[in-house]
Amino acid sequence: MTKTYDEWTAAQHSTTVEVDGHDLEVAYLDEGEGDPVVFLHGIPTNSYLFAKTVDPIAEERRVIAPDMVGYGNSQMTDNFDRSVRAQEVMIRELVEELGLGRIDFVGHDLGGGVGLRYAVHHPDEVGKLVLSNSVAYDSWPIKTITDLGLPESARDNSPADIQEMLGGLFQNTLYADVPDEAFVEAMKAPWNSEEGVTSLVRAAVSTNTSHTTEVDPREVTADTLLLWGLEDEFQPVQWAERLEEDIDSCELVGLEESNHWVPEDRHAAFRDHCTEFLLGGD
Repeated sequence: MTKTYDEWTAAQHSTTVEVDGHDLEVAYLDEGEGDPVVFLHGIPTNSYLFAKTVDPIAEERRVIAPDMVGYGNSQMTDNFDRSVRAQEVMIRELVEELGLGRIDFVGHDLGGGVGLRYAVHHPDEVGKLVLSNSVAYDSWPIKTITDLGLPESARDNSPADIQEMLGGLFQNTLYADVPDEAFVEAMKAPWNSEEGVTSLVRAAVSTNTSHTTEVDPREVTADTLLLWGLEDEFQPVQWAERLEEDIDSCELVGLEESNHWVPEDRHAAFRDHCTEFLLGGD
């Protein structure tokens, strides 16, 4: 049975990693035993994005699902970089801190951009890679995020303003006519404070196109699965088709009736495809 958001956060662990000279607290779910799989969310979500996915995988593998720094229950202070490049450093440090070694990696949105970088920079340490409606090339940032990243957004918006904005974003872009209110509230909850507002704005301004254009997906050696919502208005499937052409061992699975938030829009299909790919043979 899927955890509630409160149950998920209560189950999280915490550790400190060093990113660019800053000691930053990282909150993460750590369940199961065996070869590790890292799940990484994007903006403006948190690790609970994968709550409907991880259980069958954790029955046979060790699942690590962190909140990116600046997100969720990880550190939100206003003194560090939240970019895809910095999140890759965080993942590298977390992998070393937890002694994970070789991993499989599942990334959505910005988390997919982190996965691309990690797979290119550490080809011997990533076995399988799942990218879901991921940023890549110069497919990002989108206008919604660049507008949010203006510094005055942190000064001019209250927590209530940001909660309303995020509620509208998810209500309008989740595929279901009536989205799961508990999911929407879980995505909004970490930002419901003055510190959260500033952290979200800093995360938005950190969306740097150069951090994906400086890596070449043709250098990915991991077996790769692309799980793509075909109705995505933020990261259209054309980017997935380009990734499929560039990555040697790669399969694209397009999911109908899904917008950008595939792990929620098509959670059963997303879970089943991930489980088959990650738990199947090499």
